[in-house]
Amino acid sequence: MTYSIVGYDPKEKEWGIAVQSKFLGVGAVVPWAKAGAGAVATQSYANTAYGPQALAAMENGKSAEETLNDLLSVDPDREMRQVGIIDANGNPATFTGSECYDWAGGITGSHFAAQGNILVDKRTVQAMADDFSNSKGPLAERLLHALNAGQEAGGDSRGQQSAAILVVKEQGGYGGFNDRFVDLRVEDHPEPITELIRIYNLHQLYFAPSKAENIVKIEGDIKSELTQQLRRLNYIKEDTANDEQLYKALTAYLHTENFEGREQPEGQLDLEVLAFMRKS
Repeated sequence: MTYSIVGYDPKEKEWGIAVQSKFLGVGAVVPWAKAGAGAVATQSYANTAYGPQALAAMENGKSAEETLNDLLSVDPDREMRQVGIIDANGNPATFTGSECYDWAGGITGSHFAAQGNILVDKRTVQAMADDFSNSKGPLAERLLHALNAGQEAGGDSRGQQSAAILVVKEQGGYGGFNDRFVDLRVEDHPEPITELIRIYNLHQLYFAPSKAENIVKIEGDIKSELTQQLRRLNYIKEDTANDEQLYKALTAYLHTENFEGREQPEGQLDLEVLAFMRKS
């Protein structure tokens, strides 16, 4: 009832899964990942125990294939399961049981496993595989782009409902306290992948580090526009504002809008913040 892609970025040491299904809240069932261990997509008549069991096995050094074989060997309903796995070293494995509903199947390649069931046809999985293989950039974006390519190629034969992306990285979570680098879900939506991409872009705006080329001094036209925007948004009440009032108003805005991650030393501004102000 689902299609997914599991992937690995050897440079950034990231593991992740992107998934879509005609199923409510697919992100609560299919994706499992742990930095340094690997990533798992468990679907069809999903056995959610596969997630923690596979991650524990791979954390102890087992490969994706070994882990998959171990899981299936003790599951009497294995022919109803579909699984995609990436291990700690980026090796893939995929399995589609003989009792999964057509079309069902999977493909593995360099650092990915793509799989799906109840699909229009095999082009969905092939499109995900081709797209991921030919793409560059952050793992999350490659996974989302591949998922979207799968939808454009046909997707779930029953339609769309929910989608999710989970990418893990050592100390990649908020504040560096966990490994959930990207963990986003769309639970029920007529176009869940499109909505997931929109939310991901917001996630990057709020939580991705500022790019050096976007950091500018608050002076000249930038200072004039910043003052105007802060006044329009009611962070500056006076007709004129000195530097102290301007910087105080900017700080209040950044903290209200959860832009702490883009806060710069006094006298500097991330242009992505100003762009967001224009749209507010």
